[in-house]
Amino acid sequence: MPIYEYQCGDCGERFEYLVRGEDKPECPACGGRKLDKQISAASTHIATARGPGCPARDFGACGESRCPPGGCGGIG
Repeated sequence: MPIYEYQCGDCGERFEYLVRGEDKPECPACGGRKLDKQISAASTHIATARGPGCPARDFGACGESRCPPGGCGGIG
């Protein structure tokens, strides 16, 4: 389920929306459906031994939503 960024063509509001199946997003500010999908930078999560990361990285797959599918698997 990808998260997309949109900008409303009616009021200019920018927001993120988690797309599930055939969902049709609408603007949370005005309810408009005239939306432009925005280009956004991809994000990744990598745990390291020296920096912050997955709190359960030493115990295998942690199940944190911010980790890749299957968890971090002890990366780092």
